[in-house]
Amino acid sequence: MVQKIALFNHKGGVSKTTTTFNLGWMLATKGKKVIIVDADPQCNLTGMVLGFSTKEELEELYQKNQNIKSGLTPAFESRPKLIEAVDCLPVERCEGLFLLPGHVGLAEYEVQLGIAQELSGSIQALQNLPGSISFLLQKTADKFEADYILIDMSPSLSSINQNLLMTSDFFILPTSPDFFSVMAIDSLATILPKWYAWAQKASEMRILKDAAYPFPKVTPRLLGTIVQNYRIIRQEPAAAFQNWIDRIQEAVSNRLVPSLRANSMLLAKEMYESQDIGSDFCLAKISDFNSLIGKSQEHQTPVFALTPEQIEQVGIVLTGTQEAQKPFIEAFSKLADRIIGLTCHAVSN
Repeated sequence: MVQKIALFNHKGGVSKTTTTFNLGWMLATKGKKVIIVDADPQCNLTGMVLGFSTKEELEELYQKNQNIKSGLTPAFESRPKLIEAVDCLPVERCEGLFLLPGHVGLAEYEVQLGIAQELSGSIQALQNLPGSISFLLQKTADKFEADYILIDMSPSLSSINQNLLMTSDFFILPTSPDFFSVMAIDSLATILPKWYAWAQKASEMRILKDAAYPFPKVTPRLLGTIVQNYRIIRQEPAAAFQNWIDRIQEAVSNRLVPSLRANSMLLAKEMYESQDIGSDFCLAKISDFNSLIGKSQEHQTPVFALTPEQIEQVGIVLTGTQEAQKPFIEAFSKLADRIIGLTCHAVSN
């Protein structure tokens, strides 16, 4: 059964897109079939994977209806046909990894979904919308026999994000070491329980149970946090960054986790302990990619998978760059192993 993992933080600039791509690639190299979903109308993941440089290239993709908006059209535009699986695009040079492209126009469905999710008396005409996104992702996963769906979400508290997160099996909270990430964690401690209460109510409503796309009853559980985008000095985070890393971990441990625990949105303590995850729930700490990010974007390849030919260096310079790659290889490999361990244990339990 596919496991849906949402990568979410309503604060921007925390590397959700980069993490989705790099993590999806690493999971695929470990033998998993993975679909990475661009659910952000900014379409950064689509651009990162496909490397489009012209408007014409993007328009050609949209004409083929191979994107998340076209997949949802039957529900949101009352087309006389059921939602079908999207024909995802295989990611070059990574067997088992597929992209479900984004679309700028996905934001056009925001208002309709918001009205439908208010659970008001007007829902009769909109009953198929709340369950449609989950239905589309499940149909697509079935078509590709996917083990994982990784969902790259926009940095907002939108109705689409509410729907995506509350119909996912798990979620990861990417952060960056700064004041605004601490604020975001504090607000999520309040927001996520409210979203969960809404989702539980929605899943019990007869009108949504009887819809063409039934709203699923799911309890999304936190896999953990990721701290990224900090500078290293003598193999440790610089002091200014370490201060914010400590404050993020404090906010997670003291405010977010108790709130999630009260709403059953955590795995069993033993599962985290089995993956050597402590009370801060940190899955990984990943420093700034520095000069490697340019080559990664140029070749649509994760920093840890760049080849000597893609790096375009020789001799001692190449050796230095390859040494700089090693921490990222280790970090993403460990991250992928932890996610596999946590999700496999969750399914078996």
